[in-house]
Amino acid sequence: MKIHQLEIQLCHRLPERSFFWNGKQFPVCARCTGIHIGYFSYFLFLFGALSFNWWVSLLLFIPAYADGFLQAYTKYQSNNYTRLITGLITGVGSMALLSILGKIIGQFILDTFF
Repeated sequence: MKIHQLEIQLCHRLPERSFFWNGKQFPVCARCTGIHIGYFSYFLFLFGALSFNWWVSLLLFIPAYADGFLQAYTKYQSNNYTRLITGLITGVGSMALLSILGKIIGQFILDTFF
């Protein structure tokens, strides 16, 4: 009896758009690698070392989307380091938005129950 598993693939994992270490391909592409590294910035937002407005956080998504759309719809091809940097910027923007949402939810809980 075979059990089928649902695999959700969020990254294309193309070898030409991925980094390699000791001959082994990273599990995600260069842009997703940058996004995941950017997630570590959450601690800066959590402890108040860094803070952005919601609109600045949204603006941080633009470089990755612009690079991706340009590659998809024009002859332009960026390199893996550009993808890494745009992904890193997007990861930081994601964590900035997450921290804003966390503060809103926390304040709502405090106002409602205490």
